[in-house]
Amino acid sequence: MWFWAFVGPFAAGLALFTYVPLVWSVWLSFFDAHNTVTPTEFVGLDNYTEILGDPSFTSSLTTFAVFSLFIVPATYALSLALALMVHRLRFAQAFFRSVFFLPTACSYVVAAIIWKLSVFNGVRYGLANTVLGWFGGSDIAWLSTTSPPWYWLVIVTVRLWLQAGFYMVILLAGLQRIPATLYEAAAVDGARPGWQVFRHITFPQLRATSVAVVLLLVVNAFQAFDEFYNLLSTAGGYPPYARPPLVYLYYAALGQGQNLGLGSAGAVILALIIAVVTVIQARWFGLGRRED
Repeated sequence: MWFWAFVGPFAAGLALFTYVPLVWSVWLSFFDAHNTVTPTEFVGLDNYTEILGDPSFTSSLTTFAVFSLFIVPATYALSLALALMVHRLRFAQAFFRSVFFLPTACSYVVAAIIWKLSVFNGVRYGLANTVLGWFGGSDIAWLSTTSPPWYWLVIVTVRLWLQAGFYMVILLAGLQRIPATLYEAAAVDGARPGWQVFRHITFPQLRATSVAVVLLLVVNAFQAFDEFYNLLSTAGGYPPYARPPLVYLYYAALGQGQNLGLGSAGAVILALIIAVVTVIQARWFGLGRRED
């Protein structure tokens, strides 16, 4: 009785607000659902055929590929560097761990607005343009310049600032699990501290943690929405470039057409892509494989 008293409300909320909408979305994807969530006209796989044939959707997948190509290795490298630095501290380790983790508590929407209005503002009042002015550079319209595509710098840096501290904590936990006897044995064998110890002891021992971090980074890159939408959208709408899958689905389902069936089909396709990519990565990295 006490088990269900504590777990029951959470389980009911999870079913009502998570699993029921998921099943309903899959069901909607097989119907013509314009401006309604209770359609009656069954269209089979027409929504899937239409969205897969839409160049805008395939372009959004390309945007994700470019974004993940930037953000996944950059976040992993920065998080690992911060974790190694904090791990080596002999004092105030908890303070610096908290400082680097603190941006994680910031809203993506708030951070995107700060980056857009204060840091990378396209006029001379932005911090980035102010620094360029000190060195004689001219102002850059960071979010509207497509050649070169400076908007990637804005999008990647805000995501780096927001999430590097979270993955730093995960990698720091992995570093703290490495037995100190391994480093002592390496020192006895004459291994030089620094790159040699990191390459042959630290990095291999972080393999399982690194695989988990990379998987989470890829999944989170697929789900990117807040920073893209709040950085690039204007009163005139969203520009045709740098449109990730969730932004495309947002306009497909809630835009002028209100085509919830098409949006649901896109959501199902996106979920399947995330599942397939995750399984392939897990098999490639050997996640769950017994180590020798």
